[in-house]
Amino acid sequence: MDHDKQPRAPVARGEPPLGTLRPHLRPLTALWQIARARPETALAALVIALILAAAVLAGIVAPYPAEGGDLDDRMAGPSSRHLLGTDKVGRDVLSRLIYGARQSLLLGAGAVLIAQLLAALLGITSAYFGGWFDLAVQRVIDMWIAVPGLLFLIFVIGTIGASARVVLVVVGLLLFAGSSRVVRGVTLSIMGLTFVDAAQGTGASHARVILRHILPNLLPLIAIQATMQLGAAVLIESSLSFLGYGVPPPAPTWGRMLADARSELTLPGGFNLALWPGLAITLVVFSVNLLGDGLHQILDPRRRRRV
Repeated sequence: MDHDKQPRAPVARGEPPLGTLRPHLRPLTALWQIARARPETALAALVIALILAAAVLAGIVAPYPAEGGDLDDRMAGPSSRHLLGTDKVGRDVLSRLIYGARQSLLLGAGAVLIAQLLAALLGITSAYFGGWFDLAVQRVIDMWIAVPGLLFLIFVIGTIGASARVVLVVVGLLLFAGSSRVVRGVTLSIMGLTFVDAAQGTGASHARVILRHILPNLLPLIAIQATMQLGAAVLIESSLSFLGYGVPPPAPTWGRMLADARSELTLPGGFNLALWPGLAITLVVFSVNLLGDGLHQILDPRRRRRV
């Protein structure tokens, strides 16, 4: 018997044995093995990536300008010239969907970024410093959560005026409170671990303890929350645009496309105008929720599914 060889630890099916891989191959191999173990998560990530790429490259990908129309082609059905048809002023529906993704999806992603930054800042500092500061922050967050969300959005946007920046900030402010409570709870559990006590015992500064020992352990949670909130942010932005409180014209959004289609539903081809933006919103929200669930299973070892 060769005593120099150590027995290998058993590896559960679906979990990549990353310790046996060369360092420069580990990230790609890990992604491939995750895709094999959870193909639905990989498919959802691919759909979101393609839509984001189309939104960023709308000026290159879209076959026509968003506001360019031909009255001779108005209310036309799908054809080789217009794959998804045209609207009541002859604008290409596919092009408007692509440009609308720039507003709906990128604004949603920006709002989620603002929400998670605020949630991390308040949740971590509230749990870390505790005392009267924690009590004051949590009571303010309790009051913030009690505010009716849609009424708050309409009031602020109706008072200040609608613009992309205003929608971005207001939606971010609406979403941060619930995430902050979750971050605070997890931070409290991390602070009870030995390595945090050791760092504080060696005289490490508050900033070093938070940035080097607490925040890295919260990043998986923040990633999961951000993914879950993206679908909600897209729905909120689309609802605001549908009600007329979103990004002002002429910038197309999926919610405004649905609102414009209301008066055309009884006309021949009118259902086509509501179908595609509705499907786009449904596809994005479904894919984001599927991706968030997959990330939860992958990043949280307590919920990791053995396959």
